[in-house]
Formats: sequence, C-alpha cells, structure tokens
Amino acid sequence: MLSRSVLALSGVFCLALSASVSNQSPTDWPQWRGPNRDGRSAETGLLSQWPSQGPPLAWKAGGAGIGYSSMSTAAGKLFTVGSRGGTEYVHAFDLATGKKLWEAANGSEFSNDRGNGPRSTPTIDGNRLYVLGASGDLTCLETAAGKRVWSVNVLSTFGGSNPRWGLSESPLVVGERVLVNAGGPGASMVAFDKQSGKVIWKSESDGAGYSSAVTQRVGDTQQAVFFTATRAVGVDVKDGHFLWGYPRVANRVANIATPIVKDNFVFLSSDYGTGAALLKLDATGSGITAAEVYFTQEMRNHHSSSVLVGDHLYGFSSAILTALRFADGVTAWKDRSVGKGSLVFADGHLYLFSEGGVVGLAEATPTGYVEKGRFSIQQAGLPTWAHPIISGGRLYIRDQDTIYAYNVKK
Repeated sequence: MLSRSVLALSGVFCLALSASVSNQSPTDWPQWRGPNRDGRSAETGLLSQWPSQGPPLAWKAGGAGIGYSSMSTAAGKLFTVGSRGGTEYVHAFDLATGKKLWEAANGSEFSNDRGNGPRSTPTIDGNRLYVLGASGDLTCLETAAGKRVWSVNVLSTFGGSNPRWGLSESPLVVGERVLVNAGGPGASMVAFDKQSGKVIWKSESDGAGYSSAVTQRVGDTQQAVFFTATRAVGVDVKDGHFLWGYPRVANRVANIATPIVKDNFVFLSSDYGTGAALLKLDATGSGITAAEVYFTQEMRNHHSSSVLVGDHLYGFSSAILTALRFADGVTAWKDRSVGKGSLVFADGHLYLFSEGGVVGLAEATPTGYVEKGRFSIQQAGLPTWAHPIISGGRLYIRDQDTIYAYNVKK
C-alpha cells in the first residue's frame, strides 16, 4: 500500500525528470556505473592493446579504508567510501596525484564474514555528494571539503532490516529527489528532498535488496526501477505510486545487479541458480504494464551487472563472461576470460576486473572473445569486488585500502 509524506513547496510543483547528475564533464564518472548508470563511458582515443605488463601506472594511493565501494569522479576529485577503526568514512582524492584531500565520517562500520566496511558508491550532483553507508546512514556532503549538509539513518527511521551483507545501494538522484530502497514497512522505496533531506514520499513494503535503481520514461511517466529483496518494481518518480512488479527474477539470497533499460524494455538478472528476464513495458490509461519477453538462465549476474553495447549484453553469468543478444536472449559466446568479476565499457572494449585481482581488456563484439591484454595486482587478501571505472583517460581500480590509476589514453 502506498504511503506518502508530502513536502510543501511554494508555488507550482516542478520536477526535472532526469537521472543524469548535474554540472559534470563528459569525462567524469559521477555515480555508480557511470554517467547514465549503464556501465558505459563515452570516452574515445583509448588504448586498443595493452603492453604485457599492463598500461602505465599513473599513481597508487592508500587510505581508501576497508570495504567494497567503487569510485566516482567529478571536478578533479575521486570519491569512495571505506571504514577504519569502527567508523565508515567518505574519502576524497585528487585525480591528478592520488593525494587524499579530505575524509568525513558516515556512521558505524558494518561487519560480517564476507568482509567489513561499506559497499555503496557516492553519487555526485553539482557541489554535493550523496552516500549510503552499509549500516543505513544516508548522508549529503559538500564536495569541496566534506562538510555535512544532512544525514538520516534509513533503517532506524523507517524500521527496515539490514540485509545479511549490508546495504549496498548507491543513491539515485533524480531532479530534486534522492531515491533509495530503505526496505521499511510502508517505506520500501523513499524519496528525499536532496537539499534538506526531508521525506517527499514513501512507497511499498519490500525488504531492501543490494541493487541500485535506475530511471526510465514510459509514455508520459518517469519511473524508477528498483530490484528489491523480493522483486523488480517500478514506481512513479513524482509521487512513489506503484506501477508494476515482477518477482520471477528475484532469488531468496541476494538480488544485486542493476536493471538495464533501453526504450520500453527492462533487463533484470540474478544468480544463485535464477537467471535473467527481459520485460516489455507499455503505458496504459492507469499506469504501466510489464510483460515478459523471455526468461533465460544463460545470464546469471551475481555481484556484477551486464553492459549493453549495440544489440548485445556482455556480463558475467556467475563465473563465465557471456555475450547475449538483448532482443531474444540468444547466447553469442562464452569465455572464462579473467575469471568471475565485474566489467565496464569504453571505446569498443570491455574493461574486466576479476575477484582474483586480474585486470583484462577485451573487444566488445558478438563474434567471439578477443582479449587485448591483462595484468594482475597484488591482492590484500579479500576478493576484489570493487567495480572499476573509466574517467579522463584513466582506468581506476580499487582493492580495499588501495586505489590504482592507470593511463589508458593512446
């Protein structure tokens, strides 16, 4: 059942319905999975073949802390989240040199048997950033020096339970709203005013998953697509109104991968023996309907999401890198590649990062797996689960406390 808390605004209500964060350079990577949350960079002029030892290292920096958070970049800074001494911190580094510029505390450290620390990636929006700690602290900070603007613990505020491996979602900024899957009764999905932190609306009662939401326009409706603990679900960005739900792709362990949207279609995937589905969405007089186009077990995304390049999806189906045709789910090829991991896309290539510390470059082509280079980093002892990013002609990877910046520009 929908529950709403309306924020009073003077004058006519307006909403800029865009999921792209504002005031960013084309080479920035300002949020989880890049500018459009699809794992793709628009950069060109990058190396198409790596030397045997890998691309040149620009810098290596410690001080990121413990955790699996990925990174975001904007205005000459790199941001990530890590824990130290029982506290989780947001960190800012200088993109040119790797020097740490500031850090700001963001709640208590999350601990479990699969590795301590945060999992969320900061979302940069103009001169502010938004981050969700693994223990539920949703915080807005100024990017200049980390000054706190507002903060709320979504678990204690809305009565949700932290999932087994900690809240991992990266906040979604849409216009004046910040959206998260808080997982509370009557407050599964919550929209906050990004300036003040006040609640605008609350919707549904699903528990929190590990996935991060995306936006999509269907007809005249701008929706947010979430992958909660029990289903994929679409809600109206404006007021949180429930639009559609799809439970078949969810498993009972961990729904992690980010939904992939194209036109009126949504692709969803999870592992633990489940699989993937393509849904076709249609606007109706009363909202949106979702119909299954296909369901397949040929793409079972675990902690990593696929990327859509042209007509094909590329992603790790459990441990096997797989190319899958988007329209009908037909497999083009499979390869063990660098081993189970994560990937992003830039300039015709897939940048691969295995949980065993192997970094690889491969062509993004449905004709077959073509590797163009690989190298390894010395791991800190835990799986390398922080996802790589491409920004300003560099490949950034993280292993716990250490961040590596590699020059991949020709």
